[in-house]
Amino acid sequence: MGHIVLMGDSIFDNAPYVVEGTHVQARLQSVLGPADRVSLLARDGSVVADMLEQVAKLHTLPAADWLVVSCGGNDVLGLVGAMQSKVASVIEAAGMLADWQAGFRRDYRRMVNLLLSRRTPLALATIYDSVPGLAPGLRTALAPFNDVILREAAVHRLPVLDLRLVCDHPDDYAAVSPIEPSSAGGAKIADAIAQLVRGQDPAARHTVVYGPARTSSS
Repeated sequence: MGHIVLMGDSIFDNAPYVVEGTHVQARLQSVLGPADRVSLLARDGSVVADMLEQVAKLHTLPAADWLVVSCGGNDVLGLVGAMQSKVASVIEAAGMLADWQAGFRRDYRRMVNLLLSRRTPLALATIYDSVPGLAPGLRTALAPFNDVILREAAVHRLPVLDLRLVCDHPDDYAAVSPIEPSSAGGAKIADAIAQLVRGQDPAARHTVVYGPARTSSS
């Protein structure tokens, strides 16, 4: 495993929303142990376009053995207002979603290609959809964006951390900001990342979808 770099947004950079020492980076470091290193380039509020800056910072770190990326949720969040627009038909609404999906696909594909140019094992994360209070319509509207992530992973034979499966309980979300991972959710995310980097052979280019980490009772 060696050196794992967490990139993206507040899914990984959740320290401001939880008790000190219980954020994703700290939990992952404790799970992997002192022989491994966990670096955090993810920044709260980042969108896909911000990944260019994060990639540029990789040269300031020791060579990475894994890049794990969770990004895209804030891009969708920026569309929530537009999603409240009135339309004349379901087909019209689907067409608007298709347009937004196409823009997201263009930007996400560019990001993936940039990350692949680093020639470092790469894992992508989906956007979770069990945020407390999330309207069913908005939850459904997330599906086209997650479809982009899963398709890009499959095209490039990359492993996927499916956060929809990992953070599936209200307690997984922070009380101070329900769109962020809580200490419990962060622990589940960190454990799932550990399972991915331990279970996935970096040299074996094939897509495996990782959900919650296995426990001794599962």
